Amino acid sequence: MADADSQIEFLVNSKFYIEITLQGSLEKIDGYFMECSGLSRSQEAIEIVEVTPQVWGKSGSSKGRVIRTKIPGNSKSENITLKQGLNISMTMWNWFKAVEDGNWAEQFRDGDITVYDQGATEKARFRFNGAWPVRYKISDFKADGSEFAITELELSVTDFLRIS
Repeated sequence: MADADSQIEFLVNSKFYIEITLQGSLEKIDGYFMECSGLSRSQEAIEIVEVTPQVWGKSGSSKGRVIRTKIPGNSKSENITLKQGLNISMTMWNWFKAVEDGNWAEQFRDGDITVYDQGATEKARFRFNGAWPVRYKISDFKADGSEFAITELELSVTDFLRIS
């Protein structure tokens, strides 16, 4: 029988923390995020087609059998979207604006997304590298609405990795 440490535990999606440290920020925490999406890394499949001299067919007179093989191609990380309640902090807007103003090479940031179990113990950690904002969006406003105003920040990332 397996011991308690090796048992599988399924984690809930509501216990997470996102850490990004922004340059020049005087705030203790640069942002509280209510939602995070787009956490994806994929690898292209490259298909190679070869014609071999293998004899095939009913009569055996046909030559040149086509063989298809798939091999791993380039890896790619998708953009990450972070959502938070609209607040008075200018930190995320200033980061977006610095990239827009042409200072993008100095604006790359790394960050971690940490997932916790029900006992508030860290159980999974994902790291994104080379992040910079590509979109800043604010939710619609309605005179009769009662929902929180939401800010969306979409980040382009170089790498998205699971770390131990």
